[in-house]
Amino acid sequence: MNAPKTARERARAELTAEILAAARRQLAESGSALLSLRSVARELGMASSAVYRYFASRDDLLTALIVQAYTEIGEAAENADLPGAAPEERWLAVWRAVREWSLAHRHEYALIFGTPVPGYVAPHITVEVAGRMPLTLARICADAKGAGSLNPPSGPVCPPEAIEPAMLQMLAGESFEPDEVARLILAWNRLVGIIGYELHGHLQNVTADDALFFDHTARSEGADLGLPFR
Repeated sequence: MNAPKTARERARAELTAEILAAARRQLAESGSALLSLRSVARELGMASSAVYRYFASRDDLLTALIVQAYTEIGEAAENADLPGAAPEERWLAVWRAVREWSLAHRHEYALIFGTPVPGYVAPHITVEVAGRMPLTLARICADAKGAGSLNPPSGPVCPPEAIEPAMLQMLAGESFEPDEVARLILAWNRLVGIIGYELHGHLQNVTADDALFFDHTARSEGADLGLPFR
């Protein structure tokens, strides 16, 4: 995204950032279902009509927050990936970075991976940014496959018709077979799920060391994909 050039553009960008920051605070205090433009305007000492010039509706504000959260978690994953390292090291580093971001931004995590907001339907604009984190995991496996170091163990084979055709088509460019795509989907879901369990306290009295168990989960999922974990 190009940086704003004019004073007016800079002022608009700064106020937009202030509105989003206030909305994130409201998200933490009241949850996404109670988020409103009026409450954000009240916190900033602005008239509601002024905020509506930046976001036409609550849904527009929610969409901006969702895009922001997906972008941040995607950047965390991408920045943690070190293409020159061994694939298993890259895999573990990305998983850890995603967990670290999630623990530091639990309300934003809940917004994108938690309970849907009643009455809100995410527009297509969220799809591309939502794919950044899982596609980082896919690239690690694609690089390993290209280097001949991706060797999935035998196991139940997922029927291709169980997977969205667009997903198969998107990852076909990485030379993934349908069953490999299914394993990637499972790994991504396990990553999101284990973090959600931790954030919501479902691992209490189950795991003695959440971080250690998380690493075990990352290694297990990587091994199921065929990465050289031992």
